[in-house]
Amino acid sequence: MAGRRSESVILPTLDGGTLSVYSSYLNQDSDFAVLYVHGFGSTRSGQKAEAVESACAGRGWTFAAFDFRGHGVSSGTLLELRGSRLLEDLELVRDYLVGRGIPKMCPVGSSMGGWAASWFALRHPQSVPACALIAPALDFLHSRWALLTEAERERWRQTGKLKISNQWIDVELGYGLAEEREDYPPERIAAELSRPILIFHGLKDEVVSVDRTLRFARNVVYPDVELRLFAHGDHRLLSFAGEMAEESCRFFARYLENEL
Repeated sequence: MAGRRSESVILPTLDGGTLSVYSSYLNQDSDFAVLYVHGFGSTRSGQKAEAVESACAGRGWTFAAFDFRGHGVSSGTLLELRGSRLLEDLELVRDYLVGRGIPKMCPVGSSMGGWAASWFALRHPQSVPACALIAPALDFLHSRWALLTEAERERWRQTGKLKISNQWIDVELGYGLAEEREDYPPERIAAELSRPILIFHGLKDEVVSVDRTLRFARNVVYPDVELRLFAHGDHRLLSFAGEMAEESCRFFARYLENEL
């Protein structure tokens, strides 16, 4: 993008692994970054991430994105995926941005990334002026478990592996994901999250039911929550990437002046 600089860095993790982080900015960093947080089996690049970066470029804002461990070019595998590790990765990215003089970040979390962004904002409200969520899997740790029979759950527990296969991915998940499910009750997000939120969801989403988002919208305590529904949108919402990116940045702009 004309006039913008970009850089890619590899951050060391506490377990000896690595986290791949990308950022772009105009001449120098802004006081905040819009952070794209990708979904399960995805990466920090792609149509939605590119749309968010373009929207940031048009405003002279700093953009950042990263690969969770087990995804993209970061280290690890999905057998090691846990909710706590997702949040550790987000905290590592936050610390990296703070080290660059960027104290705030506005996450745009997609699906699993929406789960991670929500819990991060709940735990670190001082770091998040506002956040946008795309088809957020707010019960990410519970939904997979709920779909399994008792026999399938026991097999997962004994083997430590659960095979997930669909049109986009063919992977194995470790049992650690299930072990942490009670540590992250979805109702806590609705009750305790205290940051402005903009949510996008498609009515034709067959991966994360829009009913879950509607239930969250009905139960959320914090008043500054907006919901945008796409009648013909599926889970990935790629046809609406540019619109969501622009609307997210407009939403963030409302709150950034008071936060910085």
